[in-house]
Amino acid sequence: MKKIVIVNLVILLACCAYSQDMKNFKLYKTEENAEQEISRAAKEAKKENKNVLIQIGGNWCIWCARFYDFVAKDSQLDSLMNANFVVYHMNYSKENYNVKLLAKYKYPQRFGFPVFLILDNDGKLIHTQNSWYLEDGQKSYDKEKVKAFFNDWGVKAFDPKQYKEQ
Repeated sequence: MKKIVIVNLVILLACCAYSQDMKNFKLYKTEENAEQEISRAAKEAKKENKNVLIQIGGNWCIWCARFYDFVAKDSQLDSLMNANFVVYHMNYSKENYNVKLLAKYKYPQRFGFPVFLILDNDGKLIHTQNSWYLEDGQKSYDKEKVKAFFNDWGVKAFDPKQYKEQ
């Protein structure tokens, strides 16, 4: 009986701790002008010869928090993402759904959240990524899938020199 109480207590504390983390998750800025921020990101990407990665979601989104933590806690993934992209986190919430931008980018919210947009450094949409394909099936993401995503949509992947015939 004592073991059951202890196990239940540990589970309860873990759940509370995780809930608390979501209360502190404030990656998305609801008041931000996303159109201006995307334009700024594209200018920065052009200067740095990168593409733009837009993660659309909200501070309410558990999978958005998981993706952010998954990449941030893995130095290889974090370095790879930052080497290939200027990253912007676009809000989708009752405070600001960014309806006009979502229409401009062909309604990516149809895939759920988070959803990722890849823009070239001129700000043109080149890919929409459903995050489901990056998951490991166990409430997390798959490192190799995320790594491939970052490599496959970085500027280098579009360099014709990569595809010379031998």
